[in-house]
Amino acid sequence: MTASMPGTHPAAPALALLLDVDGPVASPVTRDVKPEIIADLVGLASAGIPVIFNTGRSDAFIREQVMAPMIAAGMPAGTVVHAICEKGAVWFSYTSGGPGPIHVDHALAVPKAYGDDVRRMVAEDYATHMFFDETKRAMVSVEQHLDVSSDDYLAEQKLFDADALELMGRHGLSAALLDHHAPESDDAADYRLDPTIISTDIESIRLGKDLGASRAVELLAAQGITPQAWRTVGDSRTDYAMADWLHHNDHSVKHVDVRPADGVPNKPYDVLTATDLGLGDDIIHDDAGGAFLRSWREALVG
Repeated sequence: MTASMPGTHPAAPALALLLDVDGPVASPVTRDVKPEIIADLVGLASAGIPVIFNTGRSDAFIREQVMAPMIAAGMPAGTVVHAICEKGAVWFSYTSGGPGPIHVDHALAVPKAYGDDVRRMVAEDYATHMFFDETKRAMVSVEQHLDVSSDDYLAEQKLFDADALELMGRHGLSAALLDHHAPESDDAADYRLDPTIISTDIESIRLGKDLGASRAVELLAAQGITPQAWRTVGDSRTDYAMADWLHHNDHSVKHVDVRPADGVPNKPYDVLTATDLGLGDDIIHDDAGGAFLRSWREALVG
C-alpha cells in the first residue's frame, strides 16, 4: 500500500488503530513503553494511520508515558493522535506541539466524597500494597506498587475490593463488582469495581471500552476521516467491547488479544493473537502488541 506523506491525513486510511495501553503498549511490569513501540507508533501515525488510545489510564499517564516519548522521537508537525482516557470519561488530542484541551464528562464522575474516603482507606489500610491514583478526573483508581509481587497484590486486592464495595453502600451508592452485584442490591447499579492484574478502577457503569470506541469514531469524523477498517488491541476480556461496538455499528474490525490465556470468546469478527504472526503463545502483553505494531508498520508504511 502507498503511504501518504508525513503530516497528512488521508480521508479513508486503510486502517485505524484503537489501542488499550496497559498490556499491549505499556508494560504491566514497568508501566513504561519500549522505545521500539514508540518508534512504530510515530511511524504509523505520521504516515496517516489514525492512532487512538482507548484506556482506563489518566490523561497524565498518557502525556508522560506515551505523548512525551512520541514527541521526543520526532513526531512530525501536523500529525494528530487522540487519547480517550478513563474508559471514555476524559479525552484529548495531541500533536508535536503538545496536548490540546482536556475534555471531561463530569456526569460520569464518581462522587468526590466517596473518592476521598477511598483515598483515606488506602492510606490507613492498604498503603503497603497499593497507592491511590491522584491523576484520575472521573474514576477512582488504586494501583499496585512496583515493588510488590503480583501474588501479594492480588491477594490484598480482594480485600480492598470488598471494602470499597461495602463503602459504596455506606455512601448510599449502588455498585457491582464486575458482573457480580452486591448483596441486597437490585440490577440498577450505578457504579462498578473493575479489578485488573495491577489495579482496581471504580467507575460509572456507563464507562467502558465501547464508549471509547464511539468517541474514537466521532473524533476521526470531526477530522473528515473514515477508516476502511479497524484493528482494536487489548489484554483483557473487557477490551473486546471496542471491537463489539465497531462491529455492531457496521465497521470492519479485527481484534488483537495480547493475553489470550484469559480465554478467547466466540465473536462475529476475527480475533488475532501472537500465533497469527508465527510467534509462540508465550509472547504476550507489550511483546505481542509491539509485534503487531511492527507488522502493520511494515505492511502499510514500509
